[in-house]
Amino acid sequence: MSRRLVVIPTYNEIENIERILRNVFSQRASFDVLVVDDNSPDHTSEKVRELQKEFSNQLFLEVRTQKSGLGTAYIHGFKWALERDYEFIFEMDADFSHNPNDLIRLYNACVKQDAALAIGSRYVTGVNVVNWPMNRVLMSYFASKYVKFITRMQIQDTTAGFVCYRREVLEKINLNSIQFVGYAFQIEMKFKAYLLKFKIVEVPVIFTDRTKGESKLSGNIISEAVFGVIKMKLKSLFGKEI
Repeated sequence: MSRRLVVIPTYNEIENIERILRNVFSQRASFDVLVVDDNSPDHTSEKVRELQKEFSNQLFLEVRTQKSGLGTAYIHGFKWALERDYEFIFEMDADFSHNPNDLIRLYNACVKQDAALAIGSRYVTGVNVVNWPMNRVLMSYFASKYVKFITRMQIQDTTAGFVCYRREVLEKINLNSIQFVGYAFQIEMKFKAYLLKFKIVEVPVIFTDRTKGESKLSGNIISEAVFGVIKMKLKSLFGKEI
């Protein structure tokens, strides 16, 4: 078993899942993968089960009964990892918006720069986004600036979903207290790591929008992020549970 686990949440990713898994397993460093599938109607989980025959010691699958949100999928994966001996736990999308070749760079940031949380950052060296329409780029960029202003975190890409956690971070954060289920989950996890004074390092990456499958972004997710950040900051000022 590898010390490194990549958690990949899926919902209707049949067009991407085999290619992303083969790419992860072809890296020069060894990674295990846990797919957390929300009972995808397109049978993503069946494809993963088929691939488990080939990657029996590296590929794991958890199927949930319904679509319950990105954040809860990652929490499910984190708890699964903590029940085992993984030291480095990664978040990564299934749609190739996150390049599997960058996994080792996030890992190296933890090992060589002593980071507790390494972030694959789109904005630490400018704007590194490919195939997004300008309105989406601007929305994402200014959302990160907004979060940085409210929380005072010195992080350029606060909404990034391509990260590596050291085990100790996930052990210290009360995972049962996480409030957000959409993309605000990414902000909340970083904020809690920041409050706990863990070292956070941003690694520049290029984000490429999906070419297959459908985006899961919705108005409710955006609303959660905008208003949830203020609520989250206020709770921290009154010493609420981390």
